[in-house]
Amino acid sequence: MRTSHIAFLAPAICAAVFSSPARANDSDRALLATFCAAGNIKGSACTRARSYPDGGGRACDVKLTKERYAGRFLAAGSALLVVNYESECEPHATDFGGVALFEQNGGASRFIRFLPGAQGHDCIVVPKDEQQDVLVCTVGHMGQGILESAVARMEFSRKSGKRIEIAPDFLLRAEDDVSAYGSNVVMCNEGPKYFGLSNLAAGPRRNTVAVDVDYADDEIIRIACGEGFAKPQELYHDLLPGEAFVPPGSEKKKRFTIDLVTGKAAPSD
Repeated sequence: MRTSHIAFLAPAICAAVFSSPARANDSDRALLATFCAAGNIKGSACTRARSYPDGGGRACDVKLTKERYAGRFLAAGSALLVVNYESECEPHATDFGGVALFEQNGGASRFIRFLPGAQGHDCIVVPKDEQQDVLVCTVGHMGQGILESAVARMEFSRKSGKRIEIAPDFLLRAEDDVSAYGSNVVMCNEGPKYFGLSNLAAGPRRNTVAVDVDYADDEIIRIACGEGFAKPQELYHDLLPGEAFVPPGSEKKKRFTIDLVTGKAAPSD
């Protein structure tokens, strides 16, 4: 089995969903000013961020993106604002950026910390109950042509010293091998395999989200491992025992519902 390269994070419910890529322009200077001297602010970027982790004395830049999500992600305390950023100080392993985390109190934002590699994308904010929200995102990472992706519930926790951490709880994972091998690959002795995830949104019921899934079900795997599909013209992988090709266009696509309480995913009715 291949080792997962999903980099964290690098995040839907009924009418109460709060989905916020929240205001990006006017608020950027105020957010940047919480960790950046005025002379180092250029548009949505800071050329020298204070308190940047593992900067090694370098002048680390931070550029805020338009992806930002607000909610009460901890059981107690003020609302939090999660803002994705890009930085030249971050390598490919952290997808060249992370999350700038702020606490919101009224109209004011207080900078908490940088979390390199913690960015999710196309996130949605789900009300868990009357007091707390949940952030659900799509996360992923490309390594050696293999695109690994997942739907993840971002778990916020307060550690010793009131330090807030974010960790992904992966609800559904997928792996696309086409760029690496010229085709997706399945194991004949294993169950369905998911290749791609898209269009994360509110689910049909409370505490659910929905996502489009490209996948090979048992029927597709039986065909691939039996008579087989027509081989793509360009292949870069020699099949190992028990493997079979599922070329692009041969997979199925269906809307799946993910239950945030049980973590179970199934095709929508």
